[in-house]
Amino acid sequence: MSVQESVDRLNAEAVNSAGRRGPLFAARTKIHPKRAEGAFRRLKWIIMAVTLGIYYLTPWLRFDRGPHAPDQAVLVDLASRRFYFFFIEIWPQEFFYVAGLLIMAGLGLFLVTSVAGRVWCGYTCPQTVWVDLFLVVERFFEGDRNKRIALDKAPLSLDKFTKRSAKYAVWLLIAVATGGAWIFYFADAPTLAREVFTLQAAPVAYITVAILTATTFILGGFMREQVCTYMCPWPRIQSAMLDEQSLTVTYNDWRGEPRSRHQKRALAAGESVGDCVDCNACVAVCPQGIDIRDGQQMECITCALCIDACDSVMDKIGRDHGLISYATLADYNTNMAIARGNSGAIDPRNVRENGTGPLKAGLAHFNWRHLVRPRTLIYLVLWSAIGVAMAYSLATRQRLETSVLHDRNPLYVRLSDGGIRNAYTVKVSNMTNQPRTVSLSIDGLPGATIALPGRTVVGNTADIALPPDQVETLRLLVALPPEAAKGERLDFSIVASDATAGETSRSAAVFEMPKEDGR
Repeated sequence: MSVQESVDRLNAEAVNSAGRRGPLFAARTKIHPKRAEGAFRRLKWIIMAVTLGIYYLTPWLRFDRGPHAPDQAVLVDLASRRFYFFFIEIWPQEFFYVAGLLIMAGLGLFLVTSVAGRVWCGYTCPQTVWVDLFLVVERFFEGDRNKRIALDKAPLSLDKFTKRSAKYAVWLLIAVATGGAWIFYFADAPTLAREVFTLQAAPVAYITVAILTATTFILGGFMREQVCTYMCPWPRIQSAMLDEQSLTVTYNDWRGEPRSRHQKRALAAGESVGDCVDCNACVAVCPQGIDIRDGQQMECITCALCIDACDSVMDKIGRDHGLISYATLADYNTNMAIARGNSGAIDPRNVRENGTGPLKAGLAHFNWRHLVRPRTLIYLVLWSAIGVAMAYSLATRQRLETSVLHDRNPLYVRLSDGGIRNAYTVKVSNMTNQPRTVSLSIDGLPGATIALPGRTVVGNTADIALPPDQVETLRLLVALPPEAAKGERLDFSIVASDATAGETSRSAAVFEMPKEDGR
């Protein structure tokens, strides 16, 4: 069976089981996911703790850059138009580094998705992480799935009001902390925190906290799976990233069908039954409220909690893990062919008799072909190339930069001796956190003299003291004597050099003159 035929079959089964395709939008039906236990749930706890820790604690990390630079390790300094990341400092004209990081993030997402499906959505997406955190609070106050369902159906009482109020209060505190942590990335965290709590911060800080508090509270508490299904574009894009070797959370119906809640009785009667006991444990733990047994669905975020739930049931009935597993379409098709045998009908006994084993399509039989294939190699090569290029550029970039703007009105001035003078605005950037002295001169304009109003020029060279991490704006006057001022325009360079650091910055400039006829 071809890949397209397999995909069409799975889609048809999903449509038939649901009765119709889902609408473009539907009013939310509240989902009460049950707490799962298992390896993937433990992995999600670890990732949640790490990601939340990074988000909330990063603004408080310190990094000593010297006396002339901020000591916050990660800082987006909007006032000075700088981005600091530990020892890296990015200026506005170097924003292409940020663009490069975004491209790397996109390629990395494509690579991970092509290998293991929507693991970003299931484990590290902010929406997923905060929903998990909100569910922890919800379970603490209201209990697990059955108790929450009963509480929803119960009439308003003091007990219900107290539990809901406590839950909402903690949600609100988490949401406020989320917005508060965000603003600390844009100013010195200890100083801004003191100003916020003493009501001395700028209004934009409170507005930002209020907006992020509202969005976190609403999206994490009340919209949850709606965000993943209707607001996020990635479910509709990720299918283009998958192929027959991509790992996705899969219900192996070649092993599980036909389902039966009375397996012992059916087996004793000689009937062919699968391992699925139709307990709906996989549905109960799903944060999206879907049934993975209906096949691949856009709503599935590949959190793998259904795997944990199913494996726990398999332990209880003495069956092997892997009825629901991370599997590829290629493995699925192979096992389906074995399950069908010569009869063409799915019979799990064919799988058992042929020794295929339920872990054939799972992570326990991970094969390097899932990683090493043309699609993933292309993503990896592109990702690595951009990363290496950016690392090399960061390691070799100069921290001295000049820019030149020629005066437009007038383009030139004729001096009393017949010479011609042009004026320029020169900006010299000291992109280090230490003061430095640079020499400013011109190159490629024989016979010219320079002058900088208010500064000393010796031998057509001026020494300029630059403050740390600042841009110095200079007024540069360049004059040519009458005998050299011939032609219409001349190209030359304005040069700033720091002999101590061994850095030189050149900016191209044009010397404008009247035409030969004097006009």
